[in-house]
Amino acid sequence: MGSSDPPGSGRPLVTVNMAMSADGKISSVERRQVRISGAADRERVDRLKAESDAVMVGIGTLFADNPSLTVKSEELRRDRVRAGKPENPARIIIDSRGRTPVSADILHKGAGERIIAVSERAGTDAPERYQGLAMVIVAGDEEVDLPMLMERLSALGIRRLMVEGGGSLVASLFACGLVDEFYTFVGNMVIGGRDAPTPADGPGFPNDNTFVNLSLMDVGELDEGVLLRWRVRSRQ
Repeated sequence: MGSSDPPGSGRPLVTVNMAMSADGKISSVERRQVRISGAADRERVDRLKAESDAVMVGIGTLFADNPSLTVKSEELRRDRVRAGKPENPARIIIDSRGRTPVSADILHKGAGERIIAVSERAGTDAPERYQGLAMVIVAGDEEVDLPMLMERLSALGIRRLMVEGGGSLVASLFACGLVDEFYTFVGNMVIGGRDAPTPADGPGFPNDNTFVNLSLMDVGELDEGVLLRWRVRSRQ
């Protein structure tokens, strides 16, 4: 399992895991999937996923990458089953307007529960639209209310949540004070571009009174890059 115990605040322990270039980009200006990490880091991510109760992405990542978010290692899937768990953690999509295509890989590949978190903007037919494919959780009016959603996920028994992006979702989680650990693999490339996405997109935090402060837990070489593991400390 992860390195920390779940917080005692009625929500899961949230670990954000991202890969970025040496200049802090998670994709190109075209916002297409870019392979930044190597085989060793992909194995690490698979282990982290297998140790989690759920994995979360935003709708932008779903549109860009069409991920399945399954555990790739057959051995890790067997370990989960031996522990009385589904082969894959629950897979969660943050989709305020209910735009997830019913053909998305995440809804069809691999065993396990799927959850689509929407706001009231998605319309009253959202549960029917995804019937048999995913549980629909309505949280918030215009956008998904992330603190409310975390309470709902905790009530479902989700104690450890891994977040794989994208930048807008991660920024919102930081802004709501919902991130406990932040893992960043820094790859050996420069992507560039002022409009290329970063690990925490969105409006940003305007000054040092609102920045999110981190404590370094660990640093190590991996593949041809560096893995940084941070714990979220506090705001100044």
